[in-house]
Formats: sequence, C-alpha cells, structure tokens
Amino acid sequence: MPSHLLSITDLSYEDIISLLDTASDLKGKRTRGKASSSLKNKTLAMLFEKSSTRTRLSFEVAMTDLGGHSIYLNYKDTQIGRGESMADTARVMSRYVHAIMGRVYKHETLTELAKYATVPIINGLSDLEHPCQLLADLLTIREYKGKFKGLNFSWIGDGNNVCNSAILACALTGMKITVACPEGYEPNYDVVLKAKELGAVVNVIHDPMKAAKNADILSTDVWVSMGDEEEYDQRLRDFKPYQINSKLLEQAKHDVMVLHCLPAHRGEEISADVVDGPNSAVFDQAENRLHVQKALLLKLLAT
Repeated sequence: MPSHLLSITDLSYEDIISLLDTASDLKGKRTRGKASSSLKNKTLAMLFEKSSTRTRLSFEVAMTDLGGHSIYLNYKDTQIGRGESMADTARVMSRYVHAIMGRVYKHETLTELAKYATVPIINGLSDLEHPCQLLADLLTIREYKGKFKGLNFSWIGDGNNVCNSAILACALTGMKITVACPEGYEPNYDVVLKAKELGAVVNVIHDPMKAAKNADILSTDVWVSMGDEEEYDQRLRDFKPYQINSKLLEQAKHDVMVLHCLPAHRGEEISADVVDGPNSAVFDQAENRLHVQKALLLKLLAT
C-alpha cells in the first residue's frame, strides 16, 4: 500500500483487490453487528473546502465503527481561510492527527499537503480525481458482476474528476471504457494517455447511443459540478442528449448495471425511472463508500 491515496493509480491491482476483500469482510461484519476497535486512539482530520453528504458521513462513520475519532474542519473555520499555507497546515496537523482526508477544489492542494505532511493524505475529491468513489464503484461492480476483466464500462456525460478516476480504474482492473461526452467536455488528456500506457482500451466519443451499445455498466454524474454553477444554462443545453434513460438502456446489455455517484439531479443526467429501476445499483454504490473507506483507513492506519 502507498503512504497516500491521491490518485486511484497510487494503488496496484493487488492493492485494489486486497482493499475490496477487506471491505467485503467489514461489510459482512457490520451486517452481523460485529464491532472493531482496530483504530482505537487514532484520529482522522477531514478538511472540507467543498460541501458533502456521502464523503463526510462515510469517513466519519468509518472511523467511529473502527473505534477511532474524526474531526470535521471547514476551510472557513480554520486558519487556511485566513491565509495560512498548506505547507504549514500539513506540518501542524501531522503532529495532532494520524491521517488527513481532503475534499478540495484544486488537486494541487492535496499534493502540497502530501509533500509536507508526515501522515497519510487521502483524496476525498479534487478537480482531477475522486479515487474513493471509484473504490466503492469497483466493490459494487464486483458484487453485481463477479469480475472486472472484459467488462464494458460506459461513461455518459461530463468528462470530469469521477470520469478521470473511472478511466484509470478500468485500466487497472482490465475493463474496457467508452466515454461519451459533448465536444469540449472530454476527460483530462493526460489521464487518457496514462490509462492507455497502462494497457487500457479507452474510447472517447460524442455519441451516447453508440457508447451504450453492449455496455455492462452505465455510469454518469451531475452535469453541473460544484464550481461550474455559472455555466449551468449552457451545460444543460450541451448535455441534454446525454441523459441515461430507458431509451439509452435499450442499447446496453439486458443486465446492465447503472451507477451514479450521487447526488442525482433526476430528470437531468439521469431519469427518475432509471435511478429507481431494476438496473440501478446507485444506493448499494453509495453504501459501499463506507465499507471501502473503512478498508482504506485500516490499511493506512492500523500499524
């Protein structure tokens, strides 16, 4: 295991499988009401520049379930909001806590924290990647499909941070990925290049129907992410043909699973009948954030 998790590619295939195995075991134990004190006297600092529901809940509950403690830190309530550098923040926080999770706007914020911290840094979301989300997605895919290699993963919509991590996760696990997005909203070029260097089959196209053809997995995210609100009207126009709906599902395999990292804007990037339909795995996917993050915290902190 690496000392930090900033990118999904900080993990090897073997690391991912080990994390998923641990997450599955922890999920079963929680269902059976078995508690753990593996992280007793360990503290996680959770640094939030962006608002959150699932990230905060899953990390906070994960630490509690494992016998540890978490501290919620909003940027505006810390000295960061008054200009303290990330370098100084990292040095000081490392003397108080055992790990730092950051949910931030700029990926460089996390790399700066990792440069100066002496404790593990976890990417809870940045503008470049969302690796914790993809670990939950991979656990969900394995639960539903029982494998990764050879599956057709289709991303429909914005080539954003979650899409970037999906591309890299597919590269690491042997899934083929097709991204369908409007022109100008393609995933990060360097991410696509890196995935191909890892041996991935990556196709970036602009036809959502073609992308959905024979898909085993259909995944999407909101069209207007935090920080893009000024582009709301333009984005809705550009992405209108990219909704995951029943018509799109007809192009995919009959047992296609639908993923969405949530929150969902029903009627925009995904129709309500698909979110609530038999192909949807979105709420299992959301739950699995908890289990994979428990596994990750154990791997990083249980020393």
